Amino acid sequence: MPVQAVAIVVCEGVQALDVAGPMDVFSEANTFLGSADRYETVLVAAHRNPLRASNGIRMVADLTFDEAAGGFDIVLVAGTPTPPEAEPEPCLLQWVKELPWRSSLYGSICTGAFVLGYAGLLDDRRVTTHWQDAQALAARFPRAKVEPDLIYVRDGRLITAAGVTAGIDLGLALVGQRHGAETALKVAKRLVVVAQRQGGQSQFSPYLTAPADPEAPIARIQDHVMAKIADRHTLESLAAVAGMSPRNLARHFVQATGITPHEFIERARVDAARMMLEGSDRPLKAVAFDCGFGSADRMRIVFSARLGVTPLQYRNSFRRVESE
Repeated sequence: MPVQAVAIVVCEGVQALDVAGPMDVFSEANTFLGSADRYETVLVAAHRNPLRASNGIRMVADLTFDEAAGGFDIVLVAGTPTPPEAEPEPCLLQWVKELPWRSSLYGSICTGAFVLGYAGLLDDRRVTTHWQDAQALAARFPRAKVEPDLIYVRDGRLITAAGVTAGIDLGLALVGQRHGAETALKVAKRLVVVAQRQGGQSQFSPYLTAPADPEAPIARIQDHVMAKIADRHTLESLAAVAGMSPRNLARHFVQATGITPHEFIERARVDAARMMLEGSDRPLKAVAFDCGFGSADRMRIVFSARLGVTPLQYRNSFRRVESE
C-alpha cells in the first residue's frame, strides 16, 4: 500500500487532544508498518505563526492553506472546546469546501463538525460531535443527520468523531479498516486504550438537565420522581402531583422537556443507578430494586438499550475508588 498523506486542520484555541489523539495513533501505527506503507501527518492552518491551543500548548502548522493545495488521503478538522459562534475565516472555509475534491476521506473531530457544516458538507449526511454540542449542531445545520450517541460515524467518504479522546477511536478505526483489526489492536495496546469502546457517548453524559423554571409544575413532577425513584409512577399519579389532568400533563411535559413522562422516569432511573454503580458495591439486584427497575434483568435491558453497556460493564468502567 502507498504512503497515506494525512492533514489535520488547526486554528487558534484548538483542543490539543483533537490533534494529538489521531496523530499518535498514526505515529504508533507506523512502528508496525513498512516504510512504503506509513502515515505522514501534517498540520494545516491559515498561517505558520504559533497557535495557542486551549490548554496552552503552542503549535506551528507545517503548511498554510495556500501551500496545502495538493491532495491528501485523509483530512480531519480539529475542534475547539466550544463551537464557533459564526462562520470561520474565509480562507479556512474555502479550503474546507474543497475537501471532497482534495481528499479521499475527510471529516472532523469534536466541534470541527461545525466547520464542515458551514462549508455545506453535512447536508443529508450522518454525523456526530461531542454529546454536549450535538443539539446545537442539529439546530444550526438542520439538514445534518446528527447521531448524538455515537463515538464516530462514517457516511461514505465523510468521517466525524465525538469529543476529545474520540479522535483516538476514529484513528484506530481508520487504521483497522486499512491494515486490519490486529494492527489496530497493537496500536491500542501501545496507547493503553481499548481498540473499540463499548457503548456510546451517553455513558459519559448526564441524562437529566435542570428544568428552565424550577418552580413550574413540571419541575415539581421531576423532583417528585427523583425523590421517590423506587416507586411505581403512572401518568395519573404524576398528574395528581401537578394538579393537572393526565392529558394536559402529557402535553405540557413534552412541551417543557422535549420528552414524555415515561421517558423522563426511565432516564431518571438510569442516572440514579449510574450513581449507585459508581459509588457503591451494592449487588446489581439491590441497585435495580432501589432505582425502580424491579429486577436486575430489566435494568440490564434498559442500560444496554440506552448506554450501550450492561450495568456491570458500566460499574467496571466508572467505579470510584476511595483513597485510603
